[in-house]
Amino acid sequence: MKVGVISDTHGLLRPEAQAALVGSELIIHAGDIGSPQILDQLATIASLHVVRGNNDQDAPWAENLPDFLRFDVNGWQTLLVHDIVDVPVVLDPGIKLVITGHSHKPCIEWRGEQLYLNPGSAGRRRFKLPVTLALLEVSATSIEPQLIYLLE
Repeated sequence: MKVGVISDTHGLLRPEAQAALVGSELIIHAGDIGSPQILDQLATIASLHVVRGNNDQDAPWAENLPDFLRFDVNGWQTLLVHDIVDVPVVLDPGIKLVITGHSHKPCIEWRGEQLYLNPGSAGRRRFKLPVTLALLEVSATSIEPQLIYLLE
């Protein structure tokens, strides 16, 4: 199962990001979306799991978006939150995939049997950080994460 993971679009969905997400069966957006049009565009590619970010908090269109989600991705229990500081210190052992955004810094880190993934920012460049998203190949027995660099 191909899963696209994107975050911190801040109202900009680059054509390169859309192209990278084509073929995904699921797209996960880790917040700081920026406008409802981003979600509309992503929904034309695949079904969505979305949380709002700190920059979405006061937007009327985002008021019904959750601050965190827990869901299953092909047998892998997943926790989605915008900021890693909101991940519980003691995590439910059933959670195997933790997805965050906010920092704009891409990160793939295995902590024991749990994968912590920040796809970085796919929107406007911040400082000198790369513009990225992530793709996951998820089977019943494995997750293979890959960062996609949209701009260096």
